[in-house]
Amino acid sequence: MTLLRNLWSSRRPGWRLLRITLMLVVGTLGYVMIFEESFIYFPSRYPVGRWDVDRSLQLSTDAVAEITDCWFTSSDNVALHGWHATVRHRTDGSSDTAADLPVLLWCHGNAGNLSDRYAFLTRMLTLPVHIFIFDYRGYGRSEGRVSEDGMYRDVTAAYGYLQTDLGYATKDIVVFGNSLGGVPAVYLAAREKVAGVILQSTFTSVPDMAGVSMPFVPRFLVRTQMDSINRIVDVTCPSLFIHSPNDEVVPYRFGRQLYEAANEPRDFYEIAGATHNDIWLVGGQAYFERVGTFVRNCTTDR
Repeated sequence: MTLLRNLWSSRRPGWRLLRITLMLVVGTLGYVMIFEESFIYFPSRYPVGRWDVDRSLQLSTDAVAEITDCWFTSSDNVALHGWHATVRHRTDGSSDTAADLPVLLWCHGNAGNLSDRYAFLTRMLTLPVHIFIFDYRGYGRSEGRVSEDGMYRDVTAAYGYLQTDLGYATKDIVVFGNSLGGVPAVYLAAREKVAGVILQSTFTSVPDMAGVSMPFVPRFLVRTQMDSINRIVDVTCPSLFIHSPNDEVVPYRFGRQLYEAANEPRDFYEIAGATHNDIWLVGGQAYFERVGTFVRNCTTDR
């Protein structure tokens, strides 16, 4: 100990530089640990977002969609907000009937809130499917502050709301998790009965992602886990993995690792040339046909 104290207090230039370097490293790691969640989540709270949008949509000559607001509560009493988008088919010139369709339970990605997915949502309705998209706590109009445990509570509450309040059976529910949303999607599919799960541009775990974006941070210092790679083995429903080799945010290899760890029946859909946020745009009609086929296949025996 005396030797260490003498070295630390040494005035030689080399040791002074070492002390400064060590203090910078310790300070940086301490900052990252204290503010870890701010490096993971990027929510936008209401009124930020695209809220002034058309809630009545003409999808085709014989199909229309309505988007309504829904409120529900998590197990720890956090008020959560979502959109329920339903597709209706015209039976004659004056009346509509609700289509007997499955529903996508949509767990959206990191930045923004559900309103920023409006364009993507309206295109997905043409599959056709009903959609229930919700904001995690701290996002959009949902109360509270986002956390890993909170996201699990929120998706569980959304799943329960789909059944008890909106009347969907478990055999009608397909979970769609995009990017960060793949984490609660895997969590739910591993614990509850659903018809299928779609995982798009998502990752294996937060320590794996930290190794890419912050390689200087030791894995054992990362408190947030989001351990989808170990949880995916408990998913027994059909699964579809979608990823691009050109994804600049979530490495393609993470999507492949999740796929390889998953149980059958499983499928992997690669979309070359797409970046993290435009995979559905680059994929175009082929993308929606592939997703639509998967949804139909895992709900045909409903």
